Amino acid sequence: MPCAAHLARAGECPQRRMRAAVDMLTGIDESNRAISEKLILKIGIHKGHSIAVTLNDRLDYFGQSVNIANRIQNLADANEIFISEDVYNASGVHDALAACAVTPQQAIMKGVSGEMQVYKLTVQ
Repeated sequence: MPCAAHLARAGECPQRRMRAAVDMLTGIDESNRAISEKLILKIGIHKGHSIAVTLNDRLDYFGQSVNIANRIQNLADANEIFISEDVYNASGVHDALAACAVTPQQAIMKGVSGEMQVYKLTVQ
């Protein structure tokens, strides 16, 4: 079942999001050792402005940055992280990438003009 989680709250830096993503994949890997039907997680991270709205007692996010984050997430296969160039170049993110193999790629995404530089991260 697909699920897009957006961690775009004020004050959360891309470095913390990267560390959280790596920790989630590590946790999934550890959990999968004890179960027969393996869990998968596909993560896409982008940074930018969004509009937060509470509807029916649920907090939801809207805007172009949210759309881009969702499209970046759709690039990921099981247990991969994809990040935008904005996240890759953000302060402190390279420290969080130490546990990952990084593969730069160009991607064409609906609603974005031209190709977008993204980075595929595989936790080692």
